[in-house]
Amino acid sequence: MKTSERMVNGRVRVSTGTPWEPVVGYSRAVRVGPYVHVSGTTATDGEGRIVGVGDPYAQAVQTLKNIASALERAGARLEDVVRTRIYVTDIGRWEEVGRAHGEFFGEIRPATSMVEVSRLISPEILVEIEADAYVAEAV
Repeated sequence: MKTSERMVNGRVRVSTGTPWEPVVGYSRAVRVGPYVHVSGTTATDGEGRIVGVGDPYAQAVQTLKNIASALERAGARLEDVVRTRIYVTDIGRWEEVGRAHGEFFGEIRPATSMVEVSRLISPEILVEIEADAYVAEAV
């Protein structure tokens, strides 16, 4: 997939090059000043294939790697994340998703929520995560 960053009206827009971004009208991430917002992200690889079908832990890990990549491209890091929102299709398996989240954010400890939804955009997708970051100015 082709990826890009583009400055538009004071915003840095991060794109993954997927065909649905312009159709739906969104960016993978947007940075305005010190704020970075990462859209709902799922467990896809560089070719757009779903990773970890049937495994919410594996999907959460891949999703968080994708978020880390989007943050980096917007000039932020996981350490800058102040809030995540986790959507799962089976809350009964929350511990698997929570374990993955803890592996990435155990020391960072952003505010978060995890909610069950009836389904996501594809039946194979079990986890979707959003992230918001604040990039403090260097002192």
